[in-house]
Amino acid sequence: YTANSVFLVVMTVTGAVLSSSLIAFPFARLRFRGKNVLFTFLIATMLLPAPVLLIPQFLLFYRIGWYGTYYPLWVPAWAGNAFFIFLMRQYMRSIPIELDEAARVDGAGYWTIYWRIVMPLCVPVLTVAAVFQFIGTWNDFFGPLIYLDDPEKFTVALALARLVQKVGTEWNEVMAANLIVILPVLIVYFFAQDKLIGGIANVGLKG
Repeated sequence: YTANSVFLVVMTVTGAVLSSSLIAFPFARLRFRGKNVLFTFLIATMLLPAPVLLIPQFLLFYRIGWYGTYYPLWVPAWAGNAFFIFLMRQYMRSIPIELDEAARVDGAGYWTIYWRIVMPLCVPVLTVAAVFQFIGTWNDFFGPLIYLDDPEKFTVALALARLVQKVGTEWNEVMAANLIVILPVLIVYFFAQDKLIGGIANVGLKG
């Protein structure tokens, strides 16, 4: 169960951070027609309740044969996260545009500017996105419950729920399992708290 959750965490965190930063980069550093309109529509998607998309997404994934696999749980993360895109866009806007201009004078393209200049300076906000995504994926119960039908593919959240029986639940075992499940979250937060707090503060101050 732990290996299944770790796999999903790695895939979703990597996908969410990379895709969101790629989408945020042109909104923050480039000029093109309709940029503000597109960004407004992007932010508007945050107002759409998740339950509204639940049935359409399930039908889509079922029809393409992804039911019973991990694909519905990590592939959508590679399409970007509107909240992360907003955070990264605000942070990237605080980076001096002169760095981009100097890089272009030296012959650097947009990809080089994004990967070698902007991304290293965005470590705090990338850490914020990574920690949020990690916690969301690690604690996700509803997604695996809907899309996974093989007990061998269950995550720690589902495994924890299976400990609670209708009759004769051993609550001492449940509490011990709860402690084990939350330990990774506490460890990640302990090591990332400086960048996490600093990243959120910088987004608020520099946006």
